[in-house]
Amino acid sequence: MFGYMGKILRVNLTTGMIKEEIPDEKDLRMYLGGAGLATKFLFDEVPKGIDPLGPENKLIFMTGPMTGTSSPSTGRFSVVSKSPLTGFWGQANSGGFWGRDLKRSGFDGIIFEGISKKPVYLVTDDGKAELRDASDLWGKNTSETTKIIKETLGNDFNVACIGIAGENLVKYAAIMNDVTAPNWGRAAGRCGLGTVMGSKNLKAIAVRGKMKINIPDQEEYREKAKDRFDWVNASLLKATLEVFGTAAILDMVNQRGGLPSRNWQTGYVEQYEKINGEAINETILIAEKACFACPIACGRVSDIKEGKYASSGEGPEYESIGAFGSMCDIYDLNAITRAHFLCNEYGIDTISAGATISFAMEAVEKGILTDTMGSKIQFGDSDTIVDLIHLIAKREGIGDLLAEGSKNMSEKLGQGSERFAMHVKGLELPAYDSRAAKITGLAYATANRGGDHITAYIEGPAFMSMPFLIVDEGEVDEDGLKEIPEEARVVKDYEDAFGIFDALSGCKFMGMVLTGDDWADLIQSLLGYEFTEADFRLTGERIYNLERAFNIREGLTRADDTLPKRLLEDPLPDGPAKGQTVNLDPMLDAYYQYRGWDNNGRPTTETLDRLGLSWLSAKM
Repeated sequence: MFGYMGKILRVNLTTGMIKEEIPDEKDLRMYLGGAGLATKFLFDEVPKGIDPLGPENKLIFMTGPMTGTSSPSTGRFSVVSKSPLTGFWGQANSGGFWGRDLKRSGFDGIIFEGISKKPVYLVTDDGKAELRDASDLWGKNTSETTKIIKETLGNDFNVACIGIAGENLVKYAAIMNDVTAPNWGRAAGRCGLGTVMGSKNLKAIAVRGKMKINIPDQEEYREKAKDRFDWVNASLLKATLEVFGTAAILDMVNQRGGLPSRNWQTGYVEQYEKINGEAINETILIAEKACFACPIACGRVSDIKEGKYASSGEGPEYESIGAFGSMCDIYDLNAITRAHFLCNEYGIDTISAGATISFAMEAVEKGILTDTMGSKIQFGDSDTIVDLIHLIAKREGIGDLLAEGSKNMSEKLGQGSERFAMHVKGLELPAYDSRAAKITGLAYATANRGGDHITAYIEGPAFMSMPFLIVDEGEVDEDGLKEIPEEARVVKDYEDAFGIFDALSGCKFMGMVLTGDDWADLIQSLLGYEFTEADFRLTGERIYNLERAFNIREGLTRADDTLPKRLLEDPLPDGPAKGQTVNLDPMLDAYYQYRGWDNNGRPTTETLDRLGLSWLSAKM
């Protein structure tokens, strides 16, 4: 099998048994790897309606065929499970070097099942695997866990682990990898998959290896990969992200009127220059950081030199700035960065954490949340975000309620708080207001894992014809303020194309520079069989429908493909998008038609047959 190691580990945590499996070649051709192949395992092996934190759930780490190869930005891996935050399909994706190191240790992926009686961690090393006792690691955060494991096994091991947030079953706990110093590292952050890891008493996975990936013609593949590097190196995407990181887009989103502020009560802030990419560069940035084989280096390494938030680490990224900054009406960059660092250390998704805190701030402001158990929760208060991260991770005081996420929290509070809990399917929204770019609302509503900024990415870096593109200061593309049903096809195409990157384990930023033909040609060179641009699209569409089928089996209906009532009913009060709401239904109807789904959002028999998924008809 070209492009693969040809082995997947199955680890039964209940019995301690580890065995190797050879992946089915037909499944590899159908779903490639990464999130695609992992979802096939999840659908086949996880029964309908199970408790995400129970022994029947599976936690699946999977690399793709491109992971660890010389193609640009191919160090990524996916983690797939039933999400404890949403109850639907859950997937988290992370960069760095851990995915490469897992694959080179001899395995394409790992399937964890059952629950260990005591804390354990897994070691994979040049084709061998064993479980070790992690009792001495339990109660420690990500940097200390990584440090102890490296001291025990060797500094050349790479570690993915949870902090105490995962141990305490915070519903949006993250899995951290490549933690090289306190507060550093990359995160498989979304959907609470660190929570699933904690529920299984699995503390960490340490990987090491130098095994070779089998490629039909190494020289041909290297040449094709070099071409892709050259194209990315010459792109505006690289020129911008390398200098300012992902925070480069903050100015553009704000000028569009789509930067959520005060829990999405407004979409434009005057103080954006205090927290944008330029502010980071001028005050806290000390280095850029790249993932494996990355020509861009969008990661930031920062140092808060003095004051009560003094610390250093990796970040902040745009989403952390939006979640802890504008959503909470905080423009103290040091406080935002400190909150980001703490999330890395405890193992917490920054988007869900910041969004849930901003929801709590509004609930307090409206008199709905009255018992804060002594904690100050107030818009604009910098200490609030830092103090609450500690409480959430430890599930202490009011942090125990916030650890449940905004959907669960609003259901407990009631009193109309549900209309301003900013989530889709239980997953908190990232920092782009759909009232200022309507097509992003459709992308959020239809994303299989819930409120998601990287399923379609049409709200992302505005370097191409994307809706947050600003031509001149203050100038707005009026089409972005319209619901255009025909643009539903754009969302579908992005979902299919970017879904395949999670199967290949490539970075989605590369998809903003390279075409489907570019990728298909590279994939063909790697896998050793004909793979066309049409195959590229079809494979992405097949994977997306499989994820959808899992959700339908778990009870998803059209009613779940919606947005918070605030976006549907409350006009933006100011800024360039003043007066705007989202009229979702016409776009959703068109989207279902383009997808080949019925009016309830279920794939038709004809669609499943066309995608080679006929077997799903009886299982949904």
